[in-house]
Amino acid sequence: MIRGICATFGFKPGPGQGKSFIDRVMTAADIPGLGQSITALVAARAGLVEQIKQLDRVLREFAHQSSACRQLMSIPGVGVQTSAAFAAAIDQADRFRQSRTVGAYFGLVPRRHQSGEIDWTGRITKQGDSMVRKLLYEAANSILTRSRGNFALKTWSQKIAKRRGLRKARVALAGRLAVIMHAMLRDGTLFEA
Repeated sequence: MIRGICATFGFKPGPGQGKSFIDRVMTAADIPGLGQSITALVAARAGLVEQIKQLDRVLREFAHQSSACRQLMSIPGVGVQTSAAFAAAIDQADRFRQSRTVGAYFGLVPRRHQSGEIDWTGRITKQGDSMVRKLLYEAANSILTRSRGNFALKTWSQKIAKRRGLRKARVALAGRLAVIMHAMLRDGTLFEA
């Protein structure tokens, strides 16, 4: 919103979102009509940023106290938010008889249409908790792009990326992560590369 108002007045604050961005925006406070709006938005932004930091601290403390979250965070690329959201969505691991059904629970399996001689497989179903699905996708992206170690799960998804592309590899890895994370919660084990 700050950028939009600045653009209306012909001022471009440039990239970023931290302290340097706020300093550049505040240089435009002298522009008539823009100064009051920017000052109010910067103050509102500061309040929101502080509340977000407090909520992040609470979530981090909760995740470190929860044994389920600590188990799930042993997977490279799975952090506080992903582990807490997954553990909350699964609730009790024994709800699912098989771990492979968890991928379908979060909508990470392909659509199927079968009728007579027609049989096609489409994109993922996107059923279930969308937030957990997005967090699993981000964890898969982190494994593929940021994790340094070489382990079987990463190698498997890199082979898919070479054949089908990086986006499909991320979705496949997100589905596999859901299955692995459920099995870890069910068995009470840590991730083994």
